[in-house]
Amino acid sequence: MKNLFATLRDYDPGMLPALAETWRIDSKGRADDDMVRQLQATMLDQETAEAVWDNLDEPARAALQLLVSSAQSRMKVGQFERFYGKVRKLGRAQIAREQPHIAGQTIAETLYYRGLVGEGFDNVDGNLIGFIFVPTDLISALPLHKTSYQTLDEGADIAVDELPALGVIDAVDEVSRADTSVVDDLATLLALLQARPAELVGERIAPDSAATITPYLLQRDDNRLNFMLAVAISANLIATQDGGARPKRDDARAWLEAARARQIQTLATAWLESASYRDMWHIPGLQPEDSGWSYDAAAARRAVMNLLADLLPDHGWVSINDLIDIIKEFEPDFQRLDGDYESWYIRNDAGEFLTGFESWDAVEGSLIEFYLVGPMHWLGLVDIGEDVARLTAYGRAFLEISDWPQPDEPEAGIDVQNDGTLLASRRVNRFERFQLARFAHCLQTGDPYVYRIDAASIQRAAAQDIQAKHIQSFIIRHLEGNPLPLPIIKLLRNWQAGAQTEVTLESAIVLRTTSEESLDKIFAAPAFRRFLGARLGPMACAVRPDQWEPLRASLVENGIDVDVSRLREASG
Repeated sequence: MKNLFATLRDYDPGMLPALAETWRIDSKGRADDDMVRQLQATMLDQETAEAVWDNLDEPARAALQLLVSSAQSRMKVGQFERFYGKVRKLGRAQIAREQPHIAGQTIAETLYYRGLVGEGFDNVDGNLIGFIFVPTDLISALPLHKTSYQTLDEGADIAVDELPALGVIDAVDEVSRADTSVVDDLATLLALLQARPAELVGERIAPDSAATITPYLLQRDDNRLNFMLAVAISANLIATQDGGARPKRDDARAWLEAARARQIQTLATAWLESASYRDMWHIPGLQPEDSGWSYDAAAARRAVMNLLADLLPDHGWVSINDLIDIIKEFEPDFQRLDGDYESWYIRNDAGEFLTGFESWDAVEGSLIEFYLVGPMHWLGLVDIGEDVARLTAYGRAFLEISDWPQPDEPEAGIDVQNDGTLLASRRVNRFERFQLARFAHCLQTGDPYVYRIDAASIQRAAAQDIQAKHIQSFIIRHLEGNPLPLPIIKLLRNWQAGAQTEVTLESAIVLRTTSEESLDKIFAAPAFRRFLGARLGPMACAVRPDQWEPLRASLVENGIDVDVSRLREASG
């Protein structure tokens, strides 16, 4: 930060008399510039600096010790104020009246008005952040050795550069191991969107569209579905337009054809850098408002991942609560670089605003936990249990602790059954299954996926300009010399011939007569004909729905016997 001369020049001139009194300088008749130069010389004198140091109380000396021990001998304004209070910016008359240099309302105020700390700004990740600092050349003049670190208050550990080690937990219950099913489910999602774009509501898939998608996923979780949508958009696999989402053909194909490890890496990187996926908007119990404050989701994510890289062991379980506590103590402002805990508009489910540092656990703590049990677990980066987490091989690579794994992935073909069903295991190349899903109906998700070609799937394929010859070639590639199953041959042949036959199965009540003449007479009589439907043959016809009882009564009235025993047997 700044040296003492620059710091003194930045002070309000109204502070100079108070500084002169503190450092025992005669200020009468001196110009401001002369005062600044005299203060600089006096404050850098070690004997004078030690005398001023000795006049501080122990909490004030501890605060200076903490500040000097911090990186670059500085601390963000909000962070410093949480421990040592705010600094009122007083004018010359107020300073003369209230004398904050003698007894400030806070420790921070006492240090500031005695010239021991300054306030400045620096650019951090593109943001202008305010810092409290000790002038660089004043540090060597202060007798810092006279205060023991044991006297620092409870917040002092925050300045230690080295983060503490997390204890490794041996016994863990209710383990949920991470997997790479997000790859399989995203392949399914891309195939479904290719056939029918999903409607979007803000950052989420509309409920009606989600209801048609989730039955085909390995993990049927709407939160995870919206996460997949967001990372696919960030990875350029999905495009959004006019409130809908559909695959970007070339980019999606390249991803689908890649190895599973590379697919995970692509999605994890897309999440890390995503500006469109705002994690806090997906945390149960939090209701952030969409306007009135600035939120950089990617910056917050990167900050926490850097902390996790330092804190998490390569192997072994750690307590999520302990991890959150350490981040709260050492780097609480990871997403609020200015330390401002008042201006964000976030409510809980009860409608209460979560403001002030006292809401840190509800907001920042919940966000860190969500990173672990949500996106990082979904991406296969961490195993989780009850309040515990553990890095996987992919997780260690993501945090740059090790190289990305490249496991052997022997590919399997699609198994074509004699009854026309097609089985695709998770080892099948994702692009192959994507192609299959475009013209076949998924009967069952899992390992394997079970597909069948039917009239509806053929019509869906036709809408995507997929021809019968394309489907036939695709299936033959997976037959390994075996003949094409007859059910598939018939379907494709009918399709190629232009047949679009549809049938319906219905239950109906049928009137039967003992002779053709009897049915002719009944049809000829208006009293009976209004109850009848289509003629089904020379001696049978359909009865209109819910009209059999009026028909029976009319027939009996005209002297015609009616037997309803079979009707009762059917209904009974």
